[in-house]
Amino acid sequence: MRKITSLLFVFLIGFHILSITTYASWAYPFVVYDENVYVVSETHIEPNNIGKKIGDVSKYSDLEGTYSGNFSNQFPKGTEYYEIKGLTAKEAIAIKESKESFIKAINNGKYAGSGEYEHKNHIMNHLLVYVIGVVLLFLIIYLFYKRRKK
Repeated sequence: MRKITSLLFVFLIGFHILSITTYASWAYPFVVYDENVYVVSETHIEPNNIGKKIGDVSKYSDLEGTYSGNFSNQFPKGTEYYEIKGLTAKEAIAIKESKESFIKAINNGKYAGSGEYEHKNHIMNHLLVYVIGVVLLFLIIYLFYKRRKK
């Protein structure tokens, strides 16, 4: 019985370690707006070139992962997004850094984690891995006891 308990403990710890998602830092600063990634540039925009407010950061994180909504890895929740006069929001947007300071962010295409589907799918994949692991564990224990009774 002691061997089975030890085997079970090692199996569960090992299985958990193998299924953990690792996190790293982002490659570059960005914001997500309207399911598109905008790479933050070093170009400052004059306040007279700023159009209307189009949104704001709804979630901030400096850990890599998949997030939904208007997400940023540099700016805190509540940071505002604005149109830039003469450009469409599909090309670039302005991010308000302070009262009179705006910085340009250039569209870099669709955000890979833009839908709730990816997040739910990620959770389901982890759940499926755990369920399969538990089923295999019970199968191993069953076979061990069956063999022992012979």
